[in-house]
Amino acid sequence: MSDITDLGVRDLRDGVRGGEFSARDVADAFVVAVSRAKGLNAFLVETPDHAIAAAKEADAARAAGEQLKPLAGVPIGMKDLFCTKGVASTAGSHILEGFTPEYESTVSQNLWNAGAGMLGKLNMDQFAMGSSNETSYFGNVISPWKRNDGSNAPLAPGGSSGGSSAAVAARICPAATGTDTGGSIRQPAAFTGIAGIKPTYGRCSRWGVVAFASSLDQAGPMARDVRDCTIMLEAMCGFDPKDSTSLDLPVPKWESMLNANLRGKRIGIPKEYRVDNMPQEIEALWQQGVDWVTDAGAEVVEVSLPHTKYALPAYYIIAPAEASSNLARYDGVRYGLRDLPEGANLQEMYAATRAAGFGPEVKRRILIGTYVLSAGFYDAYYTQAQKVRALIARDFDLAWEQCDLLLTPTAPSAAFALGEKLADPIAMYLNDVFTVPSSLAGLPAMSVPGGLDSAGLPLGLQVIGKALDEQGVLDACLAIEERAGFTARPEAWW
Repeated sequence: MSDITDLGVRDLRDGVRGGEFSARDVADAFVVAVSRAKGLNAFLVETPDHAIAAAKEADAARAAGEQLKPLAGVPIGMKDLFCTKGVASTAGSHILEGFTPEYESTVSQNLWNAGAGMLGKLNMDQFAMGSSNETSYFGNVISPWKRNDGSNAPLAPGGSSGGSSAAVAARICPAATGTDTGGSIRQPAAFTGIAGIKPTYGRCSRWGVVAFASSLDQAGPMARDVRDCTIMLEAMCGFDPKDSTSLDLPVPKWESMLNANLRGKRIGIPKEYRVDNMPQEIEALWQQGVDWVTDAGAEVVEVSLPHTKYALPAYYIIAPAEASSNLARYDGVRYGLRDLPEGANLQEMYAATRAAGFGPEVKRRILIGTYVLSAGFYDAYYTQAQKVRALIARDFDLAWEQCDLLLTPTAPSAAFALGEKLADPIAMYLNDVFTVPSSLAGLPAMSVPGGLDSAGLPLGLQVIGKALDEQGVLDACLAIEERAGFTARPEAWW
């Protein structure tokens, strides 16, 4: 049964339903795959018992002739930003090391209700702050991909959902959850040759998800292809009265409506996304994407999003400001790390705990956020950034008068080597240049693999849609996927 791990969500689901193999066969195969892949450092906690229990339940239901749940027989990985009852949830940070929640996040509970089992908790950038998975307190994830030019430097799997992207690309889990604040599902998906979608803000509940920037954070699935992401997304979404930003809307049957025919659709190419020093291979892939959607029947038009150049500066004011507020709760009093020097008073305990518990990138963002929210600077920075955010959202609204979807590259480069950009925060932040604008506007956006660069590394294309038009985004990505014919996968060196 070793070839079971080559199957994705749909094939596993259908195989269990059809009796080609049991859910227990699937769980056992992936549990072994996870245990053998410790060299990737993708999993922080392994939970084989959870995956096997869900498999036993699926097999018992099938034996009894009952209708199987949508994800019965599908074990998945859970990003360590989602609180899971009775299983350590650390957000990749020392300050939450040892924290075991007494409750389940809404998204993970939705997945368990759909029949999925959990293989374990996936490594991530600390508090989801990073683009390379190098800020995790528990060590960086290593991408399963290698350059084909003789360079053996380990590569970044993207961030912050780097554990999720590496695990799916390495075939040690068929799908995983991710979260996307400014591109943290899409950029790692592009770096590792998988698919990942950030739905419209509010589609997935944020309850039980450790908060980074509350007006931006959104959960989404990462899987090997568009259809697998669609199946996962249907299970993850839904209204949650515990989350005040949750959308009280029914979840569409996206999978049954998937259609790669783009006839009648207009797809916009934003001219502002042609950034300086963009590699020729990214430009060529973008043009290839234009040809693919045209072949699928779409009309391609050029559009303008004039405030795009202000998106990154606005994001790196708003997101740290919200992080500064959200992370104030980690003080050593109620849970997680407590650093109590001898003779220290309460204020000194706060300072010592936060100094020891947060990593350099988290501290950097808390300091930036606290500064821009402080008296005398609030209007100059935070208020201005929110005005820019409104202008960026308006740019998209005006673009939708000319087109139905937008097509862009996902990231300005292929995966870079670990350590390559760690010393230059600005260079790291520039990885989000194509993904941040749609996050600021709360729009659905998806990355799908488009091809390989000259070093044999994956490159992704991004489709952005109108609010609540996940169907349009999924359909366009399916059309690209069918034409790209991307089947490359990393060799199992781990």
